[in-house]
Amino acid sequence: MPAKTAVRRTLAVLAALPLLTLAACGYGSDAKDTDTAKVAAGAKKIDGLGSVKIGYFGNLTHGTALVGVNKGFFQKELGATKPSYSIFNAGPSEIEALNAGSIDIGWIGPSPSINGYTASDGKNLRIISGSASGGVKLVVNPDKIKSLKDVKGKKIATPQVGNTQDVAFLNWIADQGWKVDAKSGKGDVSVVRTDNKVTPDAYKAGSIDGAWVPEPTASKLVAEGAKVLLDEASLWPDNKFVITNIIVRQEFLKDHPAAVEAVLKAAVETNKWINANPDQAKAAANAQLGIDSGKELKSAVLDPAWKSIQFTNDPLAATLNTEAEHAVKAGLLEDPKLDGIYDLTLLNKVLKAEGESTVDDAGLGVK
Repeated sequence: MPAKTAVRRTLAVLAALPLLTLAACGYGSDAKDTDTAKVAAGAKKIDGLGSVKIGYFGNLTHGTALVGVNKGFFQKELGATKPSYSIFNAGPSEIEALNAGSIDIGWIGPSPSINGYTASDGKNLRIISGSASGGVKLVVNPDKIKSLKDVKGKKIATPQVGNTQDVAFLNWIADQGWKVDAKSGKGDVSVVRTDNKVTPDAYKAGSIDGAWVPEPTASKLVAEGAKVLLDEASLWPDNKFVITNIIVRQEFLKDHPAAVEAVLKAAVETNKWINANPDQAKAAANAQLGIDSGKELKSAVLDPAWKSIQFTNDPLAATLNTEAEHAVKAGLLEDPKLDGIYDLTLLNKVLKAEGESTVDDAGLGVK
């Protein structure tokens, strides 16, 4: 088998690794219709569309989507076109839904964006905006791990092989001079791939000694007695790195640019409102989590988790390229071709209209 073909098949497998969604129906569970904005009298459908299908995760790092749904920003900008929501637990299932046309636009992490783009030879998606930075921590059992060097020989959870946090942790391990097989997770540290939903129970049971995870899972572990040993933001220039992107089906972007622009305008307005009203935004995100999952977060978890996330329209494209390099270093990717993964044209149009600074694609934009 030619090397390039083998790599593509490996990437396709990584991009399609299954995880449980919130409900076993299709690609993701449907969010309840909580978009509170009323359709304005005389409003028209954008591009003649009855709906725009939007996907996101039930994570605080997807707070732009959570708040945008809860406060009605998407409906406001889409006019008489209805936003339709699906919730996912894992990037691969969202990429699969995007490829199948089950969603048009989605909030997603950098690793599945890279995997999905590369596995399709750059044909299935574009990153059209940033959304969030930060919100990832290494949290550990303080009785077993008192310093970074104590991580060696311990069992540390990540959400999924090849996911954003898994790649970051494998890279950090390599930087310590330790060895771990990326696929099996065996080596100087035992990397245990555990769904975020069950990681707190695994910690309580003693089957893991810590976890490199996004919020709110990190703060849930702290509420169970774990301690924050490292905030991933401290490893990046200016303490910023992409944790959530907005992606779109390329066909949808081509056929319905006005609808994509409307969603981006809603996202920009939402981030502006979040940053101006942090307490209200935190409450709105938590309320939407409660609607979507049936359970809101307690303040002991919500408050520190929300504080560690920065909401930004900037995709922080240079850090996505670095994350791809980390995946190559870990042996999970080989020479990813990311040219054209970004199309920030509509985002920069919206930002200019809002009087805000435009953002850069680090040379990875559509030519």
